[in-house]
Amino acid sequence: MTAQMIIEVKDLTYRYESDVVLENINFSVPEGSFLAIVGPNGSGKSTLLKLILGLLKLQKGEIILFGEDINRFKGREDIGYVSQKANSFNSGFPAMVSEVVASGLTKKLGLFHFMKKEDKEKVNQALEAVGMANFKNRNIGELSGGQQQRVFIARALVSSPKLLILDEPTVGVDVQNVNTFYQMLKDLNENQHITLLLVTHDIGTISEKVSHVACLNKHLHFHGETKEFEKLRENGLGDFYGYDVHLLSHRHEHEGAIK
Repeated sequence: MTAQMIIEVKDLTYRYESDVVLENINFSVPEGSFLAIVGPNGSGKSTLLKLILGLLKLQKGEIILFGEDINRFKGREDIGYVSQKANSFNSGFPAMVSEVVASGLTKKLGLFHFMKKEDKEKVNQALEAVGMANFKNRNIGELSGGQQQRVFIARALVSSPKLLILDEPTVGVDVQNVNTFYQMLKDLNENQHITLLLVTHDIGTISEKVSHVACLNKHLHFHGETKEFEKLRENGLGDFYGYDVHLLSHRHEHEGAIK
């Protein structure tokens, strides 16, 4: 049985004034996959995410979400999004972890709707999925960067999205816990059956966790299964990164820690 295509990008080109950022991009994301998009700074990764999320208007090409043209797509509640939270989050914000996660239900419940028992259970399940259930009554500002990022992922998960998009989610996560963090995402993909699209610089680490990789630098230089990506020679990646790339894996002891 052929998997449904959650995202299809066809002949996509985007420019800022005269500067072409993305040119003739074509790829698809099948249901149940875990795709990592990698590339150097300024390669167009964030622009691509904004186009998929509908935050930028298409100039040339097509984006199809869940089989529907993005201009007619009405199922935004099926897409969860986690941004680079650590760069902008106010750690002094007076809210409990459970309240932050519950705010992800606003679209479905309405701004002033009181949570029912089943809504509270959804919050607990989302926190459990990211390993933060024991922190639900803590103030969000008391948590480490990595813990906060897990909470924001739980916020995206609480509305039961079919697709979860993450933009550099390990910003603010301690280096020694990056591998644990990506293992959590892999578990979400495999156990919760959520399709994941991830933008990251952690090339070595993600190659052990994701099912597919896309290498982007204005053009799409590679898109395929992880096993094919691992066969690329290092100088093959360096050709489009503009510098040598080493496929290093971040393996550390005490990977079960949440920091």
